[in-house]
Amino acid sequence: MTTTQATLTGLYGMEGETNYINHQKGLWSWLSTLDHKRIGLMYLACILGAFGLGGFFAIMVRTEHLTGGETIMGANTYNQMFTLHGAVMVFLFIIPGIPAALGNFCLPLMIGAKDVAFPRLNLMSWYLWVTGATFFVLALALGGLDTGWTFYTPYSSSHSPYMGVIPAVFGAFILGFSSILTAVNFLATIHTLRAPGMGWFQMPLFIWALYATAIIQILATPVLAITLLLLIAERALQIGIFDPALGGDPVLFQHFFWFYSHPAVYIMILPAMGVVSELIGTGSHKSVFGYKFIAFSSIAIAILGFLVWGHHMFVSGQSTLAGTIFSLITFTIAIPSAVKVFNWLATMYKGAIELTPGMLYGLSFIWVFSIGGLTGLPLATMATDVHLHDTYFVVAHFHYVMVGGTVFAFLGGLHHWWPKMFGKMYNQFWSVVAWVFIFVGFNLTFFPQFIMGSRGMPRRYWHYLPEFHAYHVASTMGAYMQLAGFLTLAVVLIYSLMKGKKAPVNPWGATTLEWQTNSPPPFTNFDEANMPVGGEPYDYENVEYRPETNDYIRVRPQSSAEHH
Repeated sequence: MTTTQATLTGLYGMEGETNYINHQKGLWSWLSTLDHKRIGLMYLACILGAFGLGGFFAIMVRTEHLTGGETIMGANTYNQMFTLHGAVMVFLFIIPGIPAALGNFCLPLMIGAKDVAFPRLNLMSWYLWVTGATFFVLALALGGLDTGWTFYTPYSSSHSPYMGVIPAVFGAFILGFSSILTAVNFLATIHTLRAPGMGWFQMPLFIWALYATAIIQILATPVLAITLLLLIAERALQIGIFDPALGGDPVLFQHFFWFYSHPAVYIMILPAMGVVSELIGTGSHKSVFGYKFIAFSSIAIAILGFLVWGHHMFVSGQSTLAGTIFSLITFTIAIPSAVKVFNWLATMYKGAIELTPGMLYGLSFIWVFSIGGLTGLPLATMATDVHLHDTYFVVAHFHYVMVGGTVFAFLGGLHHWWPKMFGKMYNQFWSVVAWVFIFVGFNLTFFPQFIMGSRGMPRRYWHYLPEFHAYHVASTMGAYMQLAGFLTLAVVLIYSLMKGKKAPVNPWGATTLEWQTNSPPPFTNFDEANMPVGGEPYDYENVEYRPETNDYIRVRPQSSAEHH
């Protein structure tokens, strides 16, 4: 028996009930598993590793900015650090984080299925992710890269002196295939494996969000894959595609890149919105207000996301007419986003709000996403974008929307489904302490960047003028606070695995189907004699608190084997 399996056996016991963790033994049983829950956990472990690596680069960058000159590294090393921070965080953590880890674990459970439609394809997606991540590590071993996470040409294709450019770009190319295969699997699963009685409007809102995300992944990711392949061809073979010196067009790269990368913004944020819908409904113990509006707004965001890439290129020389059209369409995408925020607030109105760690992260998402969304308005307006372009204002806006939005939703989802994943409860007091450090630290890190950006501090600069010193120091202190919060959270969750109390079936009073099965679930997800059926997904009048077990139970049965 391997050490890993021995540890798991010690945690969950071979004599107790059989679940998906102790169903099979040995490391090979994990590496060859077709179980969506195990694959979800393997994604979770890898993605958290990538988050730690990207976070290390971020701390190095912020530490360097404690002074206006050289603090711990030279300019060239700094360029590599912020490039690796961005590339690792975007391609290895933010894009796959919620869909691949939480989505893989939760999707079949939430629709009452035994697994995804194509289990082997699911495992292949994870191996592709590992292969892509390996190429990023290879890029580090070959000296790194300094192109920025956007790989803008012609610098990346012809001029960057570092050998890590091609491995990193090829790694992103492979990660794209992992993303596409996961999306195909999710679409097929949602269409074909929903529980009897579960129509489209009986699906949880997290499933709607994953569905909309999968559409974007399938339609947009191939464009990035081809673009990256062209970039590799130009750098390796000196074929003129994007480099003007070779007869190419660098603006063409920007069109291709942002045609994918702006929809990719919604690949990152839509699953987060789905998680928040679950957190707010459960934390308020109240049916989600405007269910259909939230569901359709996910689809609207997915469609509109394909039409706004040009707002990244207001200063690239595109025509004023094109810029005006892209600006107008960008404003319209605020509507479905605002619909979601309004409906979450309306859900909480007169709800029995319980400030669990998951709910706190859900509320934090609304705060940071609202600030990120509102500060996007001046960037969508050509007259102000010209002033703010390539300043720290953009850095702060990006982090409030992408990083803050995704990370807070990811952590909220992790706290929400942790008892279901591992069958263990964590210490809620220390989890809230970690949340305080992360939330305050995040705002202290990035809010000063709005101010210095609006005053002209350019992004990606190693050196800065004395007038920006106080803002940079405050920002770095915020980063250190976040680090303390994440380390505290890691201790809390690891301790829960070793010493945590056994989780009940439904500790939060949630109403979706995954809370009808054991914690952790059996290998087949549900008891064969009591398979779930679909129904109203947010019927909170149908759950009742049971103090003797600190659990919630259904008042009326919703499942019956007779339906199968």
